[in-house]
Amino acid sequence: MTNRSPNPIRLLRTPHAAKCVAAAVLVSIALAGCNDHAAQTTTRATLVRTTIVQPRDRQASLTLTGEVQARFRADLSFRVSGRVIARTVDVGAHVNKDDVLARLDPAEQQADVDAATAAVASAEAQLRVAKATFERQKALIASGFTTRTVYDQAQEGLRTAEGVLEAAKAQLGTSRDALGNTVLRAEADGLITARNLEVGQIVPAAQPVFSLAQDGERDAIFEVYESVFLGQTDSRRVTLALVSDPGVAAAGEVREISPAIDAKSSTIRVKVSIENPPAAMTLGSAVSGTVKATAQKEITLPWSALVAAGRKPAVWTVDPKTQTASLKPVSVGAYEAGQVLIKGGLEPGERVVVDGGKLLSVGQSVTEEGGQS
Repeated sequence: MTNRSPNPIRLLRTPHAAKCVAAAVLVSIALAGCNDHAAQTTTRATLVRTTIVQPRDRQASLTLTGEVQARFRADLSFRVSGRVIARTVDVGAHVNKDDVLARLDPAEQQADVDAATAAVASAEAQLRVAKATFERQKALIASGFTTRTVYDQAQEGLRTAEGVLEAAKAQLGTSRDALGNTVLRAEADGLITARNLEVGQIVPAAQPVFSLAQDGERDAIFEVYESVFLGQTDSRRVTLALVSDPGVAAAGEVREISPAIDAKSSTIRVKVSIENPPAAMTLGSAVSGTVKATAQKEITLPWSALVAAGRKPAVWTVDPKTQTASLKPVSVGAYEAGQVLIKGGLEPGERVVVDGGKLLSVGQSVTEEGGQS
């Protein structure tokens, strides 16, 4: 009997055999596709633009906006209470020392002066009587016509009368001072910056009714965030200029830095003394203050060079020998318009991708469009 090989066509006609052959064909096609993709990935190079890291000396400056204020300010108030009958100045008025600013109704204080004057006159009369009595007793005791007790009483009466007169004079002086205090006068030459009274108003003693900015030295006041100002400047010198007219400038020096941070604004108040302030730098003028920051070496890159490695900033670097990309974490010092300042993670001479980094992966081959030195 002759052996006959199985007919392949007949074998394929079985359902199980057909499925096996089809599966094998699909696996072969898929593997071929993967191999082609891998080959393409390893051979394809991404076009990027790079720059060479070169630290540069950077002399930055800080510019802040503040306000011109008087070095010395005073809140003025009446020393006595009363009703306002006159007000002679308003906010913005320039006054000289001893100029009258406002008056109170002096009727009550004038009555006190009159009463004190009468008390002094009465005390003087009593003193004259006591002095005459003492002189008489003094003559009588010398001739033996009075007793020592009567003499002592006359002497005591004289001393009491003298004390009463002194007290009456002191009260008269106090009353006159109170009468004079019904007139509020400027304590120095300066500008009225605030007013808190009107005619007819009853004001208590010691309540501030005017604020006086004294003539003379001027300060520029700045509210500064601690991280911006402290530890970055070369000196305490400041260049000042009017915001409305930068041509009006003056030199200044940091005079005082508040030791406390304002709870509401989280800023520190800095006072800068203005040297020979121009006439245009009037009180309340907005000024800009510029200070030079400490010169330092730093690396500047475009924003497009910065990527993320997890939650940390990084940049793509290119190995000049293998022309492959690698991801390198960096430390950012500051962000500025259009660029980022790198303070750590890069070395001079490294080539960094500044454009095209979004399409890169670790170890990928790159083609450089051009280098910048």
